[in-house]
Amino acid sequence: MAGPGGRTWRDLLAGRARKRKSAFRSGAELQEAALRLLDRHQNLNDLLLEVEDSVKPGGQGGVEHQEVSSESFIVSVLQEQASRLGVPTAILAAKNAVTNIERICQASASPFQVPLLNLDQRKRLSCLLQTVKDLLANNVFCRSLFCQEMWKMKDPPVLEAVWHLHRGDIVGLGELLESNPAAPAVVEWLCNSLCGLCEQVEESSRDVELAGRILSDFAILFLQNGFQQTSELGRKSEFKNVPYICHAVLQRMLTWVLDAVGKEKQEEVSTLQAMRFWLNVFNVSVYKSAVHPDSLQQFFRHTLTEVLTYNPLLRVSDAIHMQKEWSFTRTCSLLTTLYRKMFMAFSAKELICQLQQVLETHEVNWQHVLSCVSTLVVCQAEAEQPFKDLLRHLLIKAFENYDMENMITAFLIARQAALEGPAVFMPYSEWFKASFGSSGGHHGSSKKALVFLFEFLSELVPFEAAPYLKVHIMYPPFVPTKHRSILLEYITLAKTRLADLKVAIEDMGLYEDLSSTDESVQPQGQALRDVEKALQIFENTRKIPTSVIEASIFRRPYYTSWFLPALLRPRVLPKTPDARMAFIDSLKSADKIPSNLYSTYMQACCAMKEKMLQDESKVETSHSKEPVEQLKAELAELRTLIVDQAKYKDVPAQIAVISDRLTNILGHSSHENEAATLNSPIQVDISAPRLEPSHQSVVDLLLTSFCQNLIAASYFNPPDRQGPCLSLFVKMMCGHRNLLPALLGRLCQLIYHQGPSLNDAHILGLAAFVIHLSECRALIPEVKASCGISEPVSEKVLSISEYWNCLLVCRTEESFAFCMRFCTAAASYLMCKFPSYSCEDLCALLPPSLVKKLQYIVPRLSLGARGILCEEAKTDLIWSSLSCPSLNYKRASLCLWKQARFQELLKEKALQLSFREWLLLELEVYPEKDILSASERQDFHYWAIYQWYLPAPSASGGCDGDLEKACGIIINTILDSSQRLDLGSCGQSKMSVSPDILCKLQEMVLELGCRRKLLSGCLDAQRHFLFEILQERLKDRKHSSALGEQLWRQQELLLHRRILVGLPASALIMTCRKGKKTMLDCEDFFRFVNLELKNVCSRGYALSYDITAHFFRGLLNASLDCEESAEGVNDVLTACQTRCPIVLFSAALWWPRLQPVLCSQWKRLFGAPLAEELERLRERQSSATSFLSSGMVFPLSGPPWISAAFLHCTIQQQSPHGRERNALKRLGTDTEQLLVSLLFFSLMDLISAKIAPKEGVDFQTSLEWSLAILQCLEERGMSWPLLFHSAEKDPSKYCILRSAASNGHIRLLPVAFYSLTPCFHQELLTREQTFLYVALDLYIQLLRLFVERKDLLWQSPDTTEHVSEAQSLFFPLLTVNPSLYPFPCHWQHPSCSHLPVQGRGSLCRCLCRQAACSHFRAERSCRCCCLAVVLLVQDLRVDVVTDQWPSSAMSLLCVLQGDPLEVISTARQFLFSVIPRCPAPSFGNIQPLLATCEELDPELGATLLHFSRPAAAMELDEELVLF
Repeated sequence: MAGPGGRTWRDLLAGRARKRKSAFRSGAELQEAALRLLDRHQNLNDLLLEVEDSVKPGGQGGVEHQEVSSESFIVSVLQEQASRLGVPTAILAAKNAVTNIERICQASASPFQVPLLNLDQRKRLSCLLQTVKDLLANNVFCRSLFCQEMWKMKDPPVLEAVWHLHRGDIVGLGELLESNPAAPAVVEWLCNSLCGLCEQVEESSRDVELAGRILSDFAILFLQNGFQQTSELGRKSEFKNVPYICHAVLQRMLTWVLDAVGKEKQEEVSTLQAMRFWLNVFNVSVYKSAVHPDSLQQFFRHTLTEVLTYNPLLRVSDAIHMQKEWSFTRTCSLLTTLYRKMFMAFSAKELICQLQQVLETHEVNWQHVLSCVSTLVVCQAEAEQPFKDLLRHLLIKAFENYDMENMITAFLIARQAALEGPAVFMPYSEWFKASFGSSGGHHGSSKKALVFLFEFLSELVPFEAAPYLKVHIMYPPFVPTKHRSILLEYITLAKTRLADLKVAIEDMGLYEDLSSTDESVQPQGQALRDVEKALQIFENTRKIPTSVIEASIFRRPYYTSWFLPALLRPRVLPKTPDARMAFIDSLKSADKIPSNLYSTYMQACCAMKEKMLQDESKVETSHSKEPVEQLKAELAELRTLIVDQAKYKDVPAQIAVISDRLTNILGHSSHENEAATLNSPIQVDISAPRLEPSHQSVVDLLLTSFCQNLIAASYFNPPDRQGPCLSLFVKMMCGHRNLLPALLGRLCQLIYHQGPSLNDAHILGLAAFVIHLSECRALIPEVKASCGISEPVSEKVLSISEYWNCLLVCRTEESFAFCMRFCTAAASYLMCKFPSYSCEDLCALLPPSLVKKLQYIVPRLSLGARGILCEEAKTDLIWSSLSCPSLNYKRASLCLWKQARFQELLKEKALQLSFREWLLLELEVYPEKDILSASERQDFHYWAIYQWYLPAPSASGGCDGDLEKACGIIINTILDSSQRLDLGSCGQSKMSVSPDILCKLQEMVLELGCRRKLLSGCLDAQRHFLFEILQERLKDRKHSSALGEQLWRQQELLLHRRILVGLPASALIMTCRKGKKTMLDCEDFFRFVNLELKNVCSRGYALSYDITAHFFRGLLNASLDCEESAEGVNDVLTACQTRCPIVLFSAALWWPRLQPVLCSQWKRLFGAPLAEELERLRERQSSATSFLSSGMVFPLSGPPWISAAFLHCTIQQQSPHGRERNALKRLGTDTEQLLVSLLFFSLMDLISAKIAPKEGVDFQTSLEWSLAILQCLEERGMSWPLLFHSAEKDPSKYCILRSAASNGHIRLLPVAFYSLTPCFHQELLTREQTFLYVALDLYIQLLRLFVERKDLLWQSPDTTEHVSEAQSLFFPLLTVNPSLYPFPCHWQHPSCSHLPVQGRGSLCRCLCRQAACSHFRAERSCRCCCLAVVLLVQDLRVDVVTDQWPSSAMSLLCVLQGDPLEVISTARQFLFSVIPRCPAPSFGNIQPLLATCEELDPELGATLLHFSRPAAAMELDEELVLF
């Protein structure tokens, strides 16, 4: 009790003691006197508020004074008063305490009672409670009466006061609650107080901590009593009403929250904030060890059940119609917060089991159930598979019992989960296909199951949204053929529903994404997306997409009403035609755009050019600004969560919000492309990736946010302690399929084009982003990477890991530095992010190309990485070295390289850099821009080849110490590198060979040659590994087209020749021992030349100079190993005459250049006269020159075709025009083989002039020379047709000439033959009985050249392409669907039967009208059609209705009446003229050819049959008229 001036009772007493000596002899006397005084002036209520220490040290000089104990004093006063009143002291104390509490609680200035006390009330209550504690200690306080008296107060107790009683162990809340028999009133008071507490906290932030402690303590008590376990029931049996009260309070408060869920927008903000404060009760961390784990689980299970079953008024039909509004981002935040807090107590599997149990046993609130599904799949990454298992279980039960409830539950859950995007759950279309799209589905077991499914789907139809109906129509359930009517009935019903919704199936887009359930996309919006996709395809193929062509025919309403207006939106046309203009022009040329519509479009574009659309552009920019700003704000909020570990649990929800904002932005973009289905590759132009400005800004925003989040999070925690936040962010981005093209294109710009200019933070962020993209690789389709050129072969379909390999190139000093920095950052981040992962797990996440680049770059740039590592750096140095301000990437990469864990990772087979891959990377380097100097590069190559890969085992990509194997790998890699299209070089193949690598190959080949000399007697030395490697590459080649195969083979052989010329010349020839004699073996070289190398000879009968000279130099060098060098050379050249005559023919062609080289080399090596065979070659050249210049007799020595080769080449090189005819006359009489050989060489030149005009051979000159030789042969009556006999059919003395010619020239011999018809005389028919056979055989070959397209080099590349395309287009079309061409045939002719079998009877019908042409691809297709007609039905006397052809096609038809067709016509007319004059014996030889002739040219075959009769041949005796 306070005295004057605010001094306490003790102070007064102590002061008096100090002033004078006490008049009382003892303390008892003093106490008795005090009591008498209090009798007259006592106030027990104020007395109980006095709280002081029982002993207080004081006085002076260290003297302690006897103090009067206030506690004992108060007890004495209470006892005295109680004795007077005749009541127990404990009861009096309890009543007085209640009175004090009531006074304190009523002292508030607020007119209404509030749950929290003010500071003065709190101080006074604290004094009272301290006194009560002392009374309890002295056993003079009755708790039970105190509890009863508390409920008798005028106003209910204040919640904070009750908490202080509970917290101070004076009266527990349970005891207080139990003392009130009116349990419902207690529940009412407690709930009101708790609600008031939550609301008061929001008004005053100072009391948040106190309110949180109050709420936590009460929540613990509620759970301990409201959800008791069996083991606790006996211990708490004294409480009968408390469990009910606690349970009821929790239930009532949950209802308070759930009532607000449905009307969140109507509630005041303060009320919602109060409810969010109450939701802290559901924080698992509140209970820690205070509550039994089973009680906690029971509480959360009960709460989840209550939420899911709360107010189940919505019907299933409502759920079907409204479930899109219940996605995660659209669900009330109170509900999602409650779910997320409850989810912390369970695993995803446990939650889904609880959900399943509730669905099976209760009536549910579908809004709460489906919003729970959405929250679960968004916030629990591992929920996808348990949900799939649940759906499978529901379908099984549904079909077992034919239960509609399980069916609808499965469908609703599948759709709801799919609403959250493919990043968290498979699209609905994929689930529907997987569940019902095959015979193995649940509905496939019986007809009853099938009927059940379609009955269910039919019942859904009246409530279905259009996107789901489209899925069911486009991906219908599998139905056996016999039950097809069930499916058709459903489709009819679904289409009717679509019609009611004003969504026609015909208005579906060409590339509509059926995995989306966005109903807001109208046909015009979908048409815009279709246009963008069609333009994308057109840009890459330069062809009108097939889907557009089909839509123009089969879906014309959509095409004309939606697609064309979307395509022909007026705009300012660019000066240089872009892809859209080219696409429109192609459609116009193909008559796919009506003329009036096209004219209107052009006029509108002209009008728009004048206005320039400046104002409209500003409007569009401001329109899209708001969603982007919202996205920025949400990304900023995400950053605050990522840097705080305590807030990681909120990251999934925030990412879901970002995803929703992203959807809003992309949805408003008029250039949005949602066209790609789950399996369609993403188009990326590596050379110049094109991005929509709106998409690029969004992608930049997302990438910037990722990098900033990574850097910010790394400032506080290393990657392994940053949680799954960044992974979820990237996964969310991958879920937006329409964003992926822009994302991958932007990464191409940043990494491939701008990589060296990026700073360290950018590189680190992008490297980590690539790692997380690899985590989500299942969500990313393949990438169709192109290099911007029109050839389709320039495109490559790559996985996402291969795509990084294309972007990370190592060619220049700058690109080497960037690649090392990027790959080091990526690998380091991965290892720091997942330190506990095994090597196998890391291997699955890390793109192999990144590790392989490191294996290539680090040893190349760091000497310390070459060789065996002896030390291991500390693991934590990796991330710290990347994070330090002064970043040295060479040091960082070496630090990473030396990590034992990284070295273990390199042992994984998928990550090992093989010798071949190392070579491919090294061959890409530009030596002049290399980061290494020439000497440094040479040292690196020596280490890599001889010290690393050569001794390494093949299992790790090495060569097992096998030098021959190493050579094979080098050769194959050089060829592969040269053949492959380099995306980074815009599709140009690389024909040059790295001189450094070639130098190492030369060293190895020389070393192998030395070894073979030592092992010359072994079987291994008898095989030439070099030609084995080259010929093995040419075996079993398969290409998509004959033209592609031929072009590949020619380029391959040119590369073979280049490599052979680059190797030591002696490597072409082997030495072997026969007895005691060393012999030269050229068989492998001869075989390679005869089979392959001769086919890339443009002259047909001679190799190029480089390989010819190389062989002869090698021959002379190799002869050094022989005991008799001249004899060895003679033997080889003699063998050439029969085994490889093209070598000698080549020597004849190049002898003027070859002679000085060989003579000089022979003199250097031997200093003796030339070998005999070399001398003979020189003599033949000299004789030919003398014969032409001085008129000497031409000597015949050796095989006549060799002399003919020298004579022919000398004539071509030296003889003036016209002198060769005189030379022919001066040849002797016994020169038949010489003249026929000359004719052969001249015909080869004639063909070369056609297919290789750049070789300098003139066609007219060659033709005149050939005719002159033929005239000479005819004048002398010599036989020459045997020259044209194939070796297979009739081996002749001239087969050696044919064997030396290239296959291409031999195939074109029919052209050369029929070019000679002016010199064919009547005597030839009677003198040469085989002439008709030869002429007919060559005519058949000539037809096959065109019909079967055997020769693809005769026509120009453009013509060849059109011919191939025409035949590949119209023959299959007519075979499969002749109804596409309902027009009447204007012409037919029996001669059409000579066409290929697949085209008979169809050609006329498909090509004579413009309407047929319209089905092909634009104007180019018309050219294809015309070429097909010209090439295949030329000279068939067909009356073509030319007025039906487009003008462009008619002009081309006239232009192509060229030489190839004239040859066929000439040959045919010649045969028709010759056949009647041939003697009867001539027809005896042609029987094997008749069947083929009748098939290809029935008219000619009939003529042959007619005149082959002896009588008919005798009747006709009219004069032969030749042309």
